[in-house]
Amino acid sequence: MPRLAILAVLAALLSISAAAPATEPPRLSILSPAEGAEVVLAPGPEGSVAVRVSVPGFLLRAAGACGGAPNCGHLHLKADFEGDSCNAPGRPYNSRNSDTGGDTILAHLGHCPVPTGRHSIGILLANDDHSTVLVDGRPVIATVTVVARRAP
Repeated sequence: MPRLAILAVLAALLSISAAAPATEPPRLSILSPAEGAEVVLAPGPEGSVAVRVSVPGFLLRAAGACGGAPNCGHLHLKADFEGDSCNAPGRPYNSRNSDTGGDTILAHLGHCPVPTGRHSIGILLANDDHSTVLVDGRPVIATVTVVARRAP
């Protein structure tokens, strides 16, 4: 009988912990490319570079696909974020992955006046409705600087 009581207590504890909301705020880090890396632009006018991220405590989905789930959204990317010279035409950002979700977003360096050379890439974590995710009142961001070149 004591064994059944212990199993019942463990089952109750597991159900409580499984139902508890995540307490850790989301964190965003860039897995690749590495800081200072030389990257090759993809062929074509957008001259894209894939940026892969890690976001523990957050689910990356296409915009509108979170169904009200907490800690769920997508990424926005800004290249050379000090200004707007690298933004996609008519957009306040260079790229976003809100159409697909997932942990990879493309930096379209072909939108920049000079696609090759040194570029800063900033990734911003966005809620399902495109609003900025804030932790302690600050946006959740990660940055990396790369040196872009065209394929030979």
